[in-house]
Amino acid sequence: MSAAFADALLRPDAPCPAGLKTWNGSDPAQRFAVYRNNVIVSLVDALADSYPVVQALVGEDFFRAMAAEFARGNPPRSPVLAWYGAGFADFVADFPPAAGLPYLADVARLEWLRVEAWHAADADPVPLAEVGACLADEAALPALRLTLHPALRLLRSAHPVVSLWAAHQAEDVSAALGAVDFADAEAALVVREGLDVAILHIEAGAAEFVDKLLRGAALGEAAQASGPFDLPAALGLLLRSGAVVAMTPSRRAP
Repeated sequence: MSAAFADALLRPDAPCPAGLKTWNGSDPAQRFAVYRNNVIVSLVDALADSYPVVQALVGEDFFRAMAAEFARGNPPRSPVLAWYGAGFADFVADFPPAAGLPYLADVARLEWLRVEAWHAADADPVPLAEVGACLADEAALPALRLTLHPALRLLRSAHPVVSLWAAHQAEDVSAALGAVDFADAEAALVVREGLDVAILHIEAGAAEFVDKLLRGAALGEAAQASGPFDLPAALGLLLRSGAVVAMTPSRRAP
């Protein structure tokens, strides 16, 4: 009964589940239809909260129709609606009516990383005294390993996702969008400082560097395996944003 009820909730063409009754003996189908509509609306509202820039790019009507299609095929797996919509970007990438907006799925991916960053675990940044001590030992720097904040996220895109997101934070959104070069590829670093989540544009080589660090590479290995980039600037950005929570020097032979 519960499986049939849940299935019928997400299928607009499904009949009212058998066995339902109303307190006054009226036809339960009408009441069930209202309840079904409220469920879909709640899921669409949750997606709109998580993907405001995607909604702004396509318009509210288009977004809500697309989100409703997603909701009908992707019921929540958690009672916490803040976590609903993890697969929305992949759905957008394969949604035929959105095919003319090739950047849309990556904008959705960026917005979901922002949700993840917001809800990630807390961690204290490395104390400045420890940073200074580690960086002062130049011989040990190549083998130094950095542990990055649990909230840090990275996205590399063939589209100007950071510029598109930033344009929708501007006072004059239309003017900001007019300045976006849609041929640009951009990388985004998502960091959380306290209760604020920031989306920062970083150069391609720096994005490769951060990716290597996230995969556990030592500082020297990560730098050598990345394309051209400004290493001091990349390290400075990570340290200033509180994204480094541990610095582990290599063990030296006795």
